[in-house]
Formats: sequence, structure tokens, C-alpha cells
Amino acid sequence: MAVENWIVDRAVLPLENSLGGSIHRNYDLLLRHDLKIVGEIRLAVRHCLLANRGVKIGNLKSIMSHPQALAQCENTLTELGIEHRQAVDDTAGAAKFVAEEMLQDTGAVASSLAAELYGLDILAENIQDEKVNVTRFMMLARDPIIPRVDKPFKTSIVFSLEEGPGQLFKALAVFALREINLTKIESRPHKKRPLRLADDTFSTPIKYFDYLFYVDLDASTADPRTQNAIRNLEEFATFVRVLGSYPTDVSEA
Repeated sequence: MAVENWIVDRAVLPLENSLGGSIHRNYDLLLRHDLKIVGEIRLAVRHCLLANRGVKIGNLKSIMSHPQALAQCENTLTELGIEHRQAVDDTAGAAKFVAEEMLQDTGAVASSLAAELYGLDILAENIQDEKVNVTRFMMLARDPIIPRVDKPFKTSIVFSLEEGPGQLFKALAVFALREINLTKIESRPHKKRPLRLADDTFSTPIKYFDYLFYVDLDASTADPRTQNAIRNLEEFATFVRVLGSYPTDVSEA
């Protein structure tokens, strides 16, 4: 909303994590708001267990954090004997609440910077269940950037299809036939049209979920192959939208 209302120029949206998987709510946000993906970045995420001064791990009965952070530290928190979880909007907000309320039996999963900002002790570092914990973030802006072909680019699209055998295969084939690599595909129920009726051999029509398919292409929209593939998809898809074409993050997380 802040980007759409010209309060800020760009927003950063986490889309998937190597431990917690896809962040489905944020896929829905991509479609809800009229913004373009202009970049991606992969960051290593290192979670810490934070609590107020003097509080020990044995004193903690509950942990607060963002749902994704809690999922990424699930096994570690269980091994520490902390069973109760409280999901909040963000990790820093959890640390701030624990500090401001001076909670003695509740800790937060957040960053070392949050501990510094809110005066909390770090009881344990790198508590994510796996050492390699990477989150992929998307940068969003009001206007798209100019796509290029002289450097690695990705393109993200979303589309829906009619119900029927081979429809998804047909959609993916428009890219395969042009040797365009797909790096991700994600399906989400169409919230505005969750169910559709389909005729079948039975006397009563069958209700199916109507899906949106989010796909990442290893290609730029400046490439004629990509342009032709999307035009081909538009010939039979019920809906197609290009979410953005942007430089691929080639750095090491």
C-alpha cells in the first residue's frame, strides 16, 4: 500500500524460504496489488533466541515470532523444551513486545540486531533447524524496469486455465518448446472464483477448485522467445499477467 500511495518507492516481500517453503499469503499479495517485481535477492537468515535481562532458557514457557521464523526453528525450540508458540506480524515486533512488556516467561525469535535495539539478551544464536536457511525476497515498484538480454534475467507470471485434461501440460509446453527453463511453479486457489462446475460423465456436475499458477521463467521479456511464449499462452489461458522481468540474483546467499 505504501508503494501504491507514493509514500515509498519500493517494497521488499519475502516469497519463499529454504526451510519453511513458500509464503502463500505473499503470493496472494502479488496479485492483489498493482506493483511490478523489479528485483530479487536471496539472504541467509540467522535466528536468535532473545529474552529480557536475567531470564534463562529454563524460565521460558512461550516464544513469540513471525510464523515463518517459528517454522524455521520448530525442532530447536522443541529440543529446548519451549512448547508454546505465539505468532505475530514480524520478528522485530516480537522482540519489541517482549522488551516493552518486560516478560519473564516469554522470549522472541529475532535477529541479533533486534536484541541490540531493544536491550534483550541473546540466549542462543543460529537456532534455525538447518545451518543453511535462505529466504528469497522480491523487490516491488510501481513501474517495471527495462528488461535486458545481456545479463541473466527472470520473469514471473501468473495465469489460470480452463478445466480439462492436458491443460497445464499445454501451458508449460509453450515454454518447453522454446527451450525456456522454468525455475518455479506454484498453484494457489483463485480467491475471487474458488470453485468451478465441470461437466463429467456423471449426471451431477463436479465442482473443482479454480487455480492460479505462478511461474518463474529463466528468461527476460526482452527475449523474442519469451514474448512469443506468453502470446501463445494468452491464446488459450483464461487469465495471464506478467508480474515482472528482473535481474537474477547470482550472488551467494
